Amino acid sequence: MSAGSDSAVKARVVLQQCLRATLQVKPPQEESEAQWVQIDRGMVIYICFFKGATEDIIPKMVNSLLNIKLCETDAGKYTSVLDLPGNVLIVPQATLGGKSKGKCMQYHGNIGKEDGQKLYSSFVSQCEQELSLAVKCSEAGTEVKHGTYGNRQVLKLDTNGPYTHLMEF
Repeated sequence: MSAGSDSAVKARVVLQQCLRATLQVKPPQEESEAQWVQIDRGMVIYICFFKGATEDIIPKMVNSLLNIKLCETDAGKYTSVLDLPGNVLIVPQATLGGKSKGKCMQYHGNIGKEDGQKLYSSFVSQCEQELSLAVKCSEAGTEVKHGTYGNRQVLKLDTNGPYTHLMEF
């Protein structure tokens, strides 16, 4: 999509292959330590939904993202996370919807929190379902882990190269 057709964009995703990723899903509090989720080799999906996004976009996104040949094999070839098989970490990232205005960022195009939460939950569920149906993934015990929608989260990432891609739906 060209930059001029931003109004048609319903979701923006950044993909990053990883060797290991750890995401804080709950910050430490007085009575409890921070909670983390972790994946080993696979892919991190940063996701942001825009105003006008609806449930019908989710299956296309899941299919595209899990089948794209982004993950590097030991032989140096690229394959999908389903064929690797690899794990998936989904990180809600509202800042992907930001536009600069002067010296500040504005997020007026982002979907409302309640609607975004529903779409995010659906996206996570459908990714989990696709990984469980993929024979290589189910045999390898791969997992989908995800962050907490609406919270700031700390990410630790080990990659085998800055192989980052932007996709819009």
